[in-house]
Amino acid sequence: MLVPTRHHSRSRVDKRRSHQALKKVQLVKCPHCAAMILPHRVCPKCGYYQEKEVIDVYRGLSKKEKKQKEKEIKGK
Repeated sequence: MLVPTRHHSRSRVDKRRSHQALKKVQLVKCPHCAAMILPHRVCPKCGYYQEKEVIDVYRGLSKKEKKQKEKEIKGK
């Protein structure tokens, strides 16, 4: 197996790796509950997307959990 005969300089290696940096996540406020969410996604806290309820987030929760979730959304 062959081995490279010349050493790559730091600048050459760094130029190649310049595009591998992590990008900052862009977040927007949910218009219904004001939680920070990814754009063009259903809000996981309230279940709304573009002013319409898409997911029933209260389904499968106990009474105590439902009250707690409602307080959380109304508080914001």
